[in-house]
Amino acid sequence: MTASTLAAPQPVQLHRRTGAPAPQQGPWSIPAVQALLDKPLTDLLWQAQAVHRQHWPAGDIELATLLSVKTGGCPENCGYCPQAAEFDTGVKAQKLMEVDEVVRAAQAAKDAGATRFCMGAAWRAPKDRDIEKVSALIGAVKGLGLQTCATLGMLESHQAQALKDAGLDYYNHNLDTAPEYYTDVVSSRQYQDRLDTLAHVRAAGISVCCGGIVGMGEAPVHRAGLIAQLANLDPYPESVPINSLVRVPGTPLADSEPIDPFDFVRMIAVARITMPKARVRLSAGRQQLGDAVQALCFLAGANSIFYGDKLLVTGNPDVEADVQLLAKLGLNGHRTTAQDEEAVCSCNESC
Repeated sequence: MTASTLAAPQPVQLHRRTGAPAPQQGPWSIPAVQALLDKPLTDLLWQAQAVHRQHWPAGDIELATLLSVKTGGCPENCGYCPQAAEFDTGVKAQKLMEVDEVVRAAQAAKDAGATRFCMGAAWRAPKDRDIEKVSALIGAVKGLGLQTCATLGMLESHQAQALKDAGLDYYNHNLDTAPEYYTDVVSSRQYQDRLDTLAHVRAAGISVCCGGIVGMGEAPVHRAGLIAQLANLDPYPESVPINSLVRVPGTPLADSEPIDPFDFVRMIAVARITMPKARVRLSAGRQQLGDAVQALCFLAGANSIFYGDKLLVTGNPDVEADVQLLAKLGLNGHRTTAQDEEAVCSCNESC
């Protein structure tokens, strides 16, 4: 499960019936992805929207929610994450929630219209005894008739199989950034560790949610490299969360220069073009984008958002504001709670 050998950029082909740009069939080289990112914005949006409508209903937006079942105290040193134990961010370590607490939250989500429920835990890599406890949570949530999702950190193959046996439908594990920039963000694990976990999840028959974070001081080539890595996974993820760094005081990346909003829109568009059948999730950092930029992201092919007061430990746009925005844009939000995808930091994901 590694990125394919870089290939020469391919010319854009047109769909023979609609005349719209047809999606390239991988592998995607970094130069080819960079060429998309460098296109005039209006041309890029037109291409992304054309690809989007070939594969998804127009105006359909998935609304997902996420519960942190084990917060803080993570031994990783991810520079973006407020749940890392070594950073003073005000996030206090908490133990894993009890089954009845999680069931109450899941039932409330179902009553509100959710069909999936996602659980995030701030672990570097869960121990087998942790997997046993989470498996009990998964079974309880499945008993409510909900689909299940989890983000727990790095997994071994037998752990992924245990989660599958417990009824887990989706697993989130982000690549964060391009491999060349990865050690600038985190040094407590290797990029290959991420790819290995994704391979274990795939082998167990669990659907994959995997994306990354922008605005961490990376160069444009690193953004192209992230998209190429994701698009060349075989198969590419069912869900691709694109996160804009939430700069949390106390983390090493707190003073990073924010990404230009139009560059963020470009990332959404290129994710849609290169991974046409994936749910592209407008994820962390949405609170800072504003309504107009979010509207451009939907035009660029985003068809999923996190919906609720916060993403694990960081703020999220107000629920009512989301309802009003979708109504103003004429988009049809349908609520799930969790993802066939996921995003956001749990020490191992994008916060």
